[in-house]
Amino acid sequence: MELTSDAEIPNEEATPPPRRRGRKKSQVWDHFTIENVSGGCARACCKLCKQTFAYSSGSKIAGTSHLKRHITQASCPMIKNEKRSRLALTAGNESEQDGGSSEVPQLKRRYRVSGYPNALFDPERSLNCLAKMIILHDYPLHIVEQPAFVAFVESLNPRFKVLDVGSMEGEILAIYQREKENLVQTFANIPGRISLAIGLWTTSQTLGYISLAGQFIDSDWKLHRRMLNFMMVSSPHSENALSEAISLSLSDWNMKDRLFTITLDNDCSSHDIYSANLRDHLSNKHTLMLRGQLFVVRCYAHILNVVAQDVIASIHGTVYNIRESIKFVKASPSREEKFAEISLQLEIPSTKTLSLDMTTQWNTTYTMLEAALEYKQAFTVLETCDDNYNEAPSAEDWRKVEVVCAYLKLLYDSANVIAGTAEPTSNVFYHEAWKIQHELVNAIKSEDPMISNVAKDMHEKFDKYWKDCNLVLAIAVVMDPRFKLKLVEFSFSKIYGEDSSRYLKVVSDGIHELYQEYAAQPLPLTPAYVEQAEEANHAGAATTNPPSNETEKSKKNATAAPVGNAGDRLLDFDMYLSEIAVTQPARPEIEQYLEEALVPRHPEFEILNWWKVNSVRYPALSKMARDVLGIPMFMAAGPGGGSASSVFCVGTGNRVLDEYRSSLRPELVEALFCAKDWLQYQPIVEAPATSPAIVKMEM
Repeated sequence: MELTSDAEIPNEEATPPPRRRGRKKSQVWDHFTIENVSGGCARACCKLCKQTFAYSSGSKIAGTSHLKRHITQASCPMIKNEKRSRLALTAGNESEQDGGSSEVPQLKRRYRVSGYPNALFDPERSLNCLAKMIILHDYPLHIVEQPAFVAFVESLNPRFKVLDVGSMEGEILAIYQREKENLVQTFANIPGRISLAIGLWTTSQTLGYISLAGQFIDSDWKLHRRMLNFMMVSSPHSENALSEAISLSLSDWNMKDRLFTITLDNDCSSHDIYSANLRDHLSNKHTLMLRGQLFVVRCYAHILNVVAQDVIASIHGTVYNIRESIKFVKASPSREEKFAEISLQLEIPSTKTLSLDMTTQWNTTYTMLEAALEYKQAFTVLETCDDNYNEAPSAEDWRKVEVVCAYLKLLYDSANVIAGTAEPTSNVFYHEAWKIQHELVNAIKSEDPMISNVAKDMHEKFDKYWKDCNLVLAIAVVMDPRFKLKLVEFSFSKIYGEDSSRYLKVVSDGIHELYQEYAAQPLPLTPAYVEQAEEANHAGAATTNPPSNETEKSKKNATAAPVGNAGDRLLDFDMYLSEIAVTQPARPEIEQYLEEALVPRHPEFEILNWWKVNSVRYPALSKMARDVLGIPMFMAAGPGGGSASSVFCVGTGNRVLDEYRSSLRPELVEALFCAKDWLQYQPIVEAPATSPAIVKMEM
């Protein structure tokens, strides 16, 4: 059959083939028509250039992708002729002035903002989000002037104008000030005291910074840590500079009389002098609890790092040989295969993988030594069958590694317990510290000189930490109702033997003396009586000078009050209890607490929730527990403290400020550091403004 001539081709109003069902929704049909041809087939015809394309053949439909490409990729000759003029003209207005170019087809795409179908563009919100992005992700401020970033932002919305660096600094400072004002209100409602965690920072210049973070437990018994200040000081390691920075910070946040403890990352040898100077300087300006005996606390992560580095350094030669041995094996696939064959022949059961360590993470050195120790025979055999390898440690070296790994494991396991606790309250640390102290004390007495020597080196510095902090650690664990003084008695008997009673008395006296300071403070009314007290105050204010005879009369007739007035009856009952308390004083809360049976140890036990529930039973003791449990024993722990993995970092005592931050003005550095900490506790992106109209964008 012959094809139908052009004259016989139906026009664009022709009815589509009967096999095509439903209304065509694609916008491509604004530019094509369907023409029937012989054999029940149909072709699509371009309205501009009249070219035809396959559309359907029997029951098969070709689709529209090739038709879209014809229009959008300028395959159409008519569109090619218009291409240069379209590139020179802007979409819309100028195309209409050019005459004819407005006929060039433009396929439209409709867009909706994900999650917000009716969103309106808000430049102020976009600017705020940009500033928060720079703060939270440590981007340099000059990113706003980089051409590629500006082009990217304009591609999203040409109406948003990116600020210059100076204006962006102002936006960041505004965010910092706004968040600080909110935090000041939060601190005003803290029911107890606040403890500080102090970090020392250095720069490539001679300048230094001090970071101050406050840790506290709120009225709902939730643990919080917030950055307070990030100050530049000329000499951050000076006690005078540090004490002045602390005083300035407390004054800035209206917490002059609410300081409980400070936690430092400082060297063991200087701790006594450092602590004494800080205590003397600050005690003249602030009231310190327990005569300042708990005032200066050392970071637990820091002592773990110091001890681990020292014991690794004691076998630095062997560590070097093991590191080079692993490098040799991993230098080529053939060597790895050969080492695997040797291990298989020796039937080494280890499943550990040999890996190199990171010199800035002591835990990676420990895992490297531990894995290499299991392949020690394979390394020895490898040296006999490969002339190129001569770094295998000797038998004595492997013995040293074995002893060192045994005691590094103590530190490693302890650090993992702390790092694995989301919000470690101070009671957690006693369990870890006393176990290490006990193991090292016993190891010193070992008849094996290698074990004894390693233990002595480790114990020298850890014992200094234990002596400095065992009182605060012990008081904290006594506040744990699962252990109280019982654990202190047990652990001291293991560490001190016959002298344990003397050390236990120091802890017991300290607990009772600290409790007396809290018991002497006025207690807040319980929630059940707050409303009644307020009503009583208002009633008292209404009568400036109530007659004394009327007052006595009301007391005498209290029993005759109407039965329905329950409030009056309860107030009389409170008066009755007060009179009994004078004649029959109740036993101190601390005595009741210590004599009660221990709470069962369950894995899901939450100590802060227990004190929240029992704060009515122990109103004074719960105030003491709130402050003690909120002591930051670990610089990087708790909310806002940073990454928990920093417990393994070498040299945590001095942090280094990068070159870019060092070049900024001190007030801007403080705004960036503090705002970054504060912003992580609230939603970053808020829902945009909406409009009933659907937002459409054309391209």
